[in-house]
Amino acid sequence: MFEFEILAEAPGGARAGVFHTPHGDVPTPAFMPVGTRGTVKALAVSDLRASRVEIVLANTYHLYLRPGADVVREAGGIARFSGWNGPTLTDSGGFQVVSLAKLREIDENGVTFRSHLDGSAHTFTPESVVRSQRSLGPDIMMPLDVPPVPGSDDRAIADANRLTIEWAKRAVQELERTEGTSSTGQPQALFGIAQGGFDPGARAESVAALVELDLPGYAAGGLSLGEDKEATRAMLQITLDGLPRDRPRYLMGMGWPEDIVDAVSRGVDLFDCVLPTRNARNGQAITANGPVNLRLERHARDFGPLDPSCDCETCAGYTRAYLRHLHKSGEILGARLISLHNVHHYLKLVRTLRESLLAGQFDEVRTGILCRHGEESAR
Repeated sequence: MFEFEILAEAPGGARAGVFHTPHGDVPTPAFMPVGTRGTVKALAVSDLRASRVEIVLANTYHLYLRPGADVVREAGGIARFSGWNGPTLTDSGGFQVVSLAKLREIDENGVTFRSHLDGSAHTFTPESVVRSQRSLGPDIMMPLDVPPVPGSDDRAIADANRLTIEWAKRAVQELERTEGTSSTGQPQALFGIAQGGFDPGARAESVAALVELDLPGYAAGGLSLGEDKEATRAMLQITLDGLPRDRPRYLMGMGWPEDIVDAVSRGVDLFDCVLPTRNARNGQAITANGPVNLRLERHARDFGPLDPSCDCETCAGYTRAYLRHLHKSGEILGARLISLHNVHHYLKLVRTLRESLLAGQFDEVRTGILCRHGEESAR
């Protein structure tokens, strides 16, 4: 039920494919809007459908804390609970534990932490995270991992790498033990997360160990955390070089359009990032010609569309001046309309890349997009 088909390829590794899941097919490359708490911020399911979203991401850490995985189980899984009823992926919450939780402590068994909501104590183990995701019922689940903190020394990276690999093995065992217990009654796929920080040897080691587990898909984690782009791309390439060709590849947290284009050219199939909706709430729109800061005074009397090349609801019916007014006034509609445009733009971007691969025109389309975004070459 999780077959991955490659339909077209281009020199350098880019490919267009289809990933089959119990909740529907996901054409790739695909961008997953982030619905951390079971909702893509400011957008309704009808907005996602209008933008032709194929798969949505949610987060185990946040849903475990509120409303609770047991509540989502009773509803029949996150897709039904949220009204989305389509393919879903849930992150394990490992990154959130590291970045949000108070007084966290990592040991061989797992992570003990205090909730960022109320300070209550909790423990995540590889096994408990799998069980939580059985209750959440996504099509794709991610194992508990240990993303190394940027700037970690060699020993910290090695320890994080070792735990990530060991925990992935334990997650596979728990997945097998709990087969048939998903809230949806459907099979679920467990992807592996390659870590290793920015140590080429550690990253290659992580990839090799995960490939031995013969998982249905793999992710590159611990990248796009504010480091230099060339460093990110180098570590991504090391990750991709070690992964099997016939499994989907997921780059976690990659946000800017030019970085997505570069990653697609290297053979990445799945993406997620909070950037489209987070930046929208801060008054920034992402357009075919780069970002637009609607907070700037020069947009106050701009009565043209946000992006003339865009066919979303926002660009069809509202002006930059009005959107700026909504944002400056703190109106909720502003967050919705700019978020709607940004998500639509990202979905159109990956769809354009996919269509260019199917048509054998990837290089020309890739070059045009990068030039408009001020980056002549991605390599």
